[in-house]
Amino acid sequence: MTGPDFSDEAAVKAYRAELRAVGRTPRLAGFALVVLGALASWSAPQFGGAGPVVQGIGYAALAAGWVLMLAAIFMRTRHHRRRLSELDGGGR
Repeated sequence: MTGPDFSDEAAVKAYRAELRAVGRTPRLAGFALVVLGALASWSAPQFGGAGPVVQGIGYAALAAGWVLMLAAIFMRTRHHRRRLSELDGGGR
């Protein structure tokens, strides 16, 4: 992996696109789980006797979604740090 090239606007744009692509799948899956979990938690009273189960599933989906989104943020930050450390000669 080579260090990012910030020499012109096109290179910066390409690097930003590269960063957006890192961790995209877990980030989108996490977002979907958060939305579905929020909908399940919000609509739980409409399920009558199964409401507490639906609410529990909603809370579990919220938790799993946030874990996935935080993991994607960690992956992106780690990738960015590695790329920038190559500009400094590889040292920390």
